[in-house]
Amino acid sequence: MLRFILQKIWYGLLVLLGVVGLVFVLFQGFGDPARLVMGQTGDAATQAAIRKELNLDQPKWQQALLYLNDVSPLAVHSAAAIESKKLNGIFIGGEYKVGLKLPYLRTSYQSRKPVTDVLLEVLPGTIMLAVAAMAIAVALGIPLGVLAATRRGTWLDTTALATSIVGISAPSFFMGIFIAYLFGFVWSQYTGLHLTGSWFDIDVQTGERKLTLQNGILPAITLGIRPLAIITQLTRSALLDVMQQDFMRTAYAKGLAPRQVIWTHGVRNALNPVLTAVTGWFAELLAGAFFIEYIFGWRGIGKVTVDALEKLDFPVVMGSVLITATFFIVVNILADILYGVLDPRVRIK
Repeated sequence: MLRFILQKIWYGLLVLLGVVGLVFVLFQGFGDPARLVMGQTGDAATQAAIRKELNLDQPKWQQALLYLNDVSPLAVHSAAAIESKKLNGIFIGGEYKVGLKLPYLRTSYQSRKPVTDVLLEVLPGTIMLAVAAMAIAVALGIPLGVLAATRRGTWLDTTALATSIVGISAPSFFMGIFIAYLFGFVWSQYTGLHLTGSWFDIDVQTGERKLTLQNGILPAITLGIRPLAIITQLTRSALLDVMQQDFMRTAYAKGLAPRQVIWTHGVRNALNPVLTAVTGWFAELLAGAFFIEYIFGWRGIGKVTVDALEKLDFPVVMGSVLITATFFIVVNILADILYGVLDPRVRIK
């Protein structure tokens, strides 16, 4: 198992290396970062100083190596660079030190704050929204799928399939606008929900942040619609296949209660495709539901990334993409480990 995990981590690092190269090629070359940093004012000397600080006076291949050195956990930095960039880690050496550090995502062009601080500030909002949306999808999707499979051919099965098809087909941005307008505006006096709002409110008098989970209800429901529909269909189809297996007939022949057979033997053996969908969607939600966060004004990675794109703040966008890729890799590794836990037929050698 340890060898398998280490192999997955190695493949994940290779994927991240490819992502680093891709984001550098995509975002290095749009606009003049020096001009974005100093704004519309500033003389040529100031612009030249900023270009030197951002290594824009170097060839492209050297800029790529410097960026890779910044985001890599294992890197070589000068003592002056460690101090100026405020790198956190363990370094050994003389003038140039080799160290194991936290990735350095550089500094925002607009706020001049470290990109890591910018993204970590909004990460809790995205995590809360993703967990809430996936909890809704799993809590409703698996029971609905089991109900549709055990009542195959009835009106319950037909209704579950029809609603799941609608949930899969409807675009997220359309559902977001529709739900926000209906429940957050038209029926706001009955639901008590708002059209927009983040996971915290700022007290005008004291300036303190107050946790307000109420604003996350509508975006969580909107985000959970599509994974709910997919989980329902996958659970139904997988359970129908499992119910035809010999061990299920044997369980019935032993006199076990139908409920025990379905939930203890059937659902557990049908969870592999469901787990794949859950982990994949959870990684996508963690990466930031751009349209939903933007529509509902929910302060998360998605909204911050869209705002950064509007302002051409490419270090924030690049950092967001790297965090997104890391989420996908980590969640997929956890999913592979869970396969062996949930299904005894899976063997890792």
